[in-house]
Amino acid sequence: MFKKASSPFAMKRLFSVLMCLPLLLTAVPTWAAPTVAAAQKEVERLRLEAAAIYESANEATIKIAVLERETRSLREQEGAIRGELDTANKVLGRIAIQNFQGSGFGSGLELLLSADPTKYLSDAALLDVIGSRYSREIKKYAVAKQKVQNSQLVIADRVKLLKAEKIKLNRQVTAAKSALDKATKILNSLKKEDRERLLREEAQRENKILSDSQKFASSYTGDNSRGSIALKFALKQVGDIYVWAAAGPTRWDCSGLTMRAYQSAGVSLPHSSRIQVRYGKAVNYSSLKPGDLLFFGKPISHVSIYLGGGRMVQAPRPGKKVEVVPLTRMFGSKPFVGARRL
Repeated sequence: MFKKASSPFAMKRLFSVLMCLPLLLTAVPTWAAPTVAAAQKEVERLRLEAAAIYESANEATIKIAVLERETRSLREQEGAIRGELDTANKVLGRIAIQNFQGSGFGSGLELLLSADPTKYLSDAALLDVIGSRYSREIKKYAVAKQKVQNSQLVIADRVKLLKAEKIKLNRQVTAAKSALDKATKILNSLKKEDRERLLREEAQRENKILSDSQKFASSYTGDNSRGSIALKFALKQVGDIYVWAAAGPTRWDCSGLTMRAYQSAGVSLPHSSRIQVRYGKAVNYSSLKPGDLLFFGKPISHVSIYLGGGRMVQAPRPGKKVEVVPLTRMFGSKPFVGARRL
């Protein structure tokens, strides 16, 4: 069956190969569906990841809105400046014609009637003819033309930034949807009975959280401070579903909820946790009061409102509802990074 080895070294090598055959035959990797526990953990992670990406997209949306407003304003300003330029252009055109008719400088006819008066004005000999009484109109034209050129450069810069932010937003939304699609695929990869059990257990947990949240919401009295008014508003939304970029009346994301809550208290906030953290004053973790905004993630990607008693109200992530939960130093994998009092 085997050719006889010609040397002790060859015999030793053959023996080593034969000994390794069982290991080689059993080392072929096989793919296995995730366990129920692993699937549950990964689905939760992906949903939180999607919420974080969506919150980044909120910041991009705000930047786009600002850039669009700036671009519209700049274009309106450019229109007014172009009006000034056209007026100066017409005045200089009339000056050219009047000087030609009054002096009879036939040799300058083509220059005087040029479509661009600056050619006429740049001629040193004809500047002597025009004299100082026209210098003011010349300056007006030059200034207006410079304004138009500067305006065009600024608008081009804003348009470039606007395109970049829109590209960034599209990538973020695509990434968030990809994370949610991956979570769905993981659930679908489970056996039917395991998937149904997992969904049933999740529904039971969510119902328990909703029941407890409603109790905390109904028991809160508060006062007439801004924080308390905002907190009462947020608590009224307990049970509403999470939807990215939503800010009411029955659907919310995390910063949409805090924005509307504080709007009810007369405080204007942007729809972005990363920008909301710049408002109000910083508060230590040990000095929290009901109504304080709580921020999580590096970079910041989640915001909630402190209820008191070691709890907070929030719109957490896709697949969940507005809820009251214990405040911890970590929200999923996102660390607590600070609090603000408005």
